[in-house]
Amino acid sequence: MNKLRSGDEVIVITGKYKGKRGKILSRVDADYLLVEGVNVVKKAVKPNPMTGVTGGIVDKTMPIHQSNVAIFNPKTGKADRVGFKVEGEKKIRVFQKSGDALKI
Repeated sequence: MNKLRSGDEVIVITGKYKGKRGKILSRVDADYLLVEGVNVVKKAVKPNPMTGVTGGIVDKTMPIHQSNVAIFNPKTGKADRVGFKVEGEKKIRVFQKSGDALKI
């Protein structure tokens, strides 16, 4: 079970975009995430009249390794770690520092 999922708000803890926050758009594979507004590059695109694509320079979000981000705790305003707690039959994700459940 992954600790970081699509839709979670994360904060970058290291690298060029340190301190920047954004939502996880998707998982590229087991280790890499797409985070909105983080690791954005310029890409030259050729025009393709068959599909109606105009050429030019476009912004593209590139993947970032999950070890470089941490989940953002809105209560404390800082990065936090994710743990699991079993309540009855369900296994829920919780913030390590406060023990509060993450919203799904």
